[in-house]
Amino acid sequence: MSKVKLVVFDMAGTTVKDQNEVQNCFLEAAATTGLDAKAERVNSMMGWSKKIVFETLWQAQIGQEHPDYSTKVETSFTKFKEILENHYKTQLVEPTNGCLEIFTWLRTQNIKIALTTGFYREVTNIILHRLGWDKNLNGDYIGDNKSIIQASITPTEIYNNEGRPKPYMIQKAMYKLGIKDSQTVIKIGDTPSDLEAGINANCLYTFGVTNGTHTKEQLAQYRNDGLLNSLLELKVQNVQQLIINN
Repeated sequence: MSKVKLVVFDMAGTTVKDQNEVQNCFLEAAATTGLDAKAERVNSMMGWSKKIVFETLWQAQIGQEHPDYSTKVETSFTKFKEILENHYKTQLVEPTNGCLEIFTWLRTQNIKIALTTGFYREVTNIILHRLGWDKNLNGDYIGDNKSIIQASITPTEIYNNEGRPKPYMIQKAMYKLGIKDSQTVIKIGDTPSDLEAGINANCLYTFGVTNGTHTKEQLAQYRNDGLLNSLLELKVQNVQQLIINN
């Protein structure tokens, strides 16, 4: 029996297709609220709690002590939520290549699936519902063996909205699913903050996927246990054996 009990996946760019839509929503919200935001800088913060991204950008522009700082953060974040939610309500939402196949394979191995994200709860629920991944989730967003996923965790459920690269979302997924040992957990994502979160949570393995927001060269600068071209490579023999034989 596999030692691995849980695989924690990111959403946009890892399990949900993202052709820079999230970044574009950031840039549109910034442009309409007077915030100076460059695409490269926004992309470097992908995976963070979205509100913290706006806090960081406004701190750089006017300073946290500015009397209008909090108001400007809220204005930009509110506009971003409006744009982002409209996008996911009206545009095509699809799983990434191989995602559903990997989900099915993990369930055959009795390995639980959790999704973590930089999205807040409301937009996460829109995405889960559009994909049908909210099936059998309870009010705490925890599922059972018949669910497509067994847990959904967002920064909304974490104190002070502390998402990645902090380990807390992974740890909360473990707690909710009754998993005590982080060395039975694998973390997979497409951003540096995903990799850092897996390392910070002391996961058995932390893998990056390079078909999302960051290239292989960009992710290679961060500590990881392997970089995959897509989730399908989890079933490549050498990676598969890492999962099954541990």
